[in-house]
Amino acid sequence: MTSTILLQQLINGISLGSLYGLVAIGYTMVYGILRLINFAHGDLLMFAAYIAIYAAALLALPWYLSFPLAVIATGLLGILLDRAAYKPLRNAPRISLLISAIGASFLLENLALVFIGGVPKAFPRPEIFDRVIPILGLRIQVLTLYTPVVTLVLLFGLLYIVFHTKVGKAMRAASKDFETTRLMGINLDRIISITFLLGSMLAAAGGIMWAMKYPQVNPFMGVFPGLKAFIAAVLGGIGNIVGAVLGGFLLGLGEILIVALVPEMAQYRDAFAFVILILVLLFRPTGIMGEPIIDKS
Repeated sequence: MTSTILLQQLINGISLGSLYGLVAIGYTMVYGILRLINFAHGDLLMFAAYIAIYAAALLALPWYLSFPLAVIATGLLGILLDRAAYKPLRNAPRISLLISAIGASFLLENLALVFIGGVPKAFPRPEIFDRVIPILGLRIQVLTLYTPVVTLVLLFGLLYIVFHTKVGKAMRAASKDFETTRLMGINLDRIISITFLLGSMLAAAGGIMWAMKYPQVNPFMGVFPGLKAFIAAVLGGIGNIVGAVLGGFLLGLGEILIVALVPEMAQYRDAFAFVILILVLLFRPTGIMGEPIIDKS
């Protein structure tokens, strides 16, 4: 392998990893407050892609309007998901929330299957993201460069909200102790709804970029990206926002490099992610940047 090819694969790995990290933030935010793995989170990617498609096709909106509309609509869908599937079970056993999350995932997938259909749809990728730039002998698609930039901008924006606003302070308080947060007069349901809103909007941004990278949308397109993002969150330290993005970058780089260095392992690329999950759970359950888990029940 030449240095040029290696550099090309590193760039591809960073781009893929940034997508995993962006989606993983939503997992880690919800888990940090509710101690819940929101298995329906990956399906929000799919809904964001479909909303962007229909906003462009039916409303004739340009991409710079249809994409933000899809992100906002998906954020509202995240709030609805919390109110319908999770809020009634706030005081129920943890296993009830988990079952509800799995059921919500199947519901979203089958709603899309029934009302939209199972035939894959082409995603309209704007020409601005389709250009290829030659750099140092490499041919890099503009989208590949934009993806990690968008991820880092959104990450720093979220970190500002979490650490420099009253809402963020309330989120951090809720992640430590529910009852004390309530006693301080904080509307816990409102804070959880905002958490779902922000996490779902980040998932939507990731879903749109994923659909541009792999421009084919179907009702089950969010399953594997969602699982990979969950693994990234566990690898980085679930409950830690920066750790989720770091885990995404490491997972994306690992997937791309293992295929580049050992091409005959390409068919086991997805298995690599699950091997990483098993190893992390065995040897460092809290992940790279995670802290010991405190049970708030």
